[in-house]
Amino acid sequence: MRTPAQLAEIWVYLSASPLLGLTVTLLAYQGAWWLYRRAHFHPLANPVMLAVAVLVLLLQLTGTPYQTYFDGAQFVHFLLGPATVALAIPLYTQLPKLRAMAFPLLAALVAGSLTATVSAVAIGKLFGASEASLLSLAPKSVTTPIAMGIAERIGGLPSLTAVLVISTGILGAIGARFIYQALGIADHAVRGFAVGVASHGIGTARAFQVSEQAGAFSGLAMGLNALLTALLVPLLIPFLKNWL
Repeated sequence: MRTPAQLAEIWVYLSASPLLGLTVTLLAYQGAWWLYRRAHFHPLANPVMLAVAVLVLLLQLTGTPYQTYFDGAQFVHFLLGPATVALAIPLYTQLPKLRAMAFPLLAALVAGSLTATVSAVAIGKLFGASEASLLSLAPKSVTTPIAMGIAERIGGLPSLTAVLVISTGILGAIGARFIYQALGIADHAVRGFAVGVASHGIGTARAFQVSEQAGAFSGLAMGLNALLTALLVPLLIPFLKNWL
């Protein structure tokens, strides 16, 4: 039986290893996925949300700086690029339906992108958020790396934007199912596209759990919304500032 002092020494040794962050991340997600399956894939047991909560608690309890953790976990971050590109494969199988729905999807993309930006800034202003916080809110429905770049460009706080993006993704992945049921939306292509616009990668991961078609359209929406938001937000911000 090891004493607390010996356990502390072991932790100090392990924390110096760059592989610790990766190992802890994988274990946290695997445990969260196990709970998700035990809950019969209920949206409230979202594995990303559970894994994030475990990792935050662990870093707080151990006093581990985020940069130390990220030095080991950055390989997972690197895999986001190839994973995003790989979304083109299921999308290719949906080309016939994509062509048939091209115009409605384009209209939905523009409406969703504008709504996500304007509503976030307006609600933040309503609750008395600072200008920096409002600018950080604007790109919250875009995937994290692009959202942080947009926030930095328009004068927001990239670190705050990252938190808001993750929170938005988790809320979308949890709540989308109930919204679709309430509105009577059954088409998987429509469901997937909507959650991709609103909840980026986390929503897309949830969409793939529903069906390949939902995941493919969600991945398309995620990519197009990132591009459109990067173009629109810098143009919208001066008008939003005057309006608010």
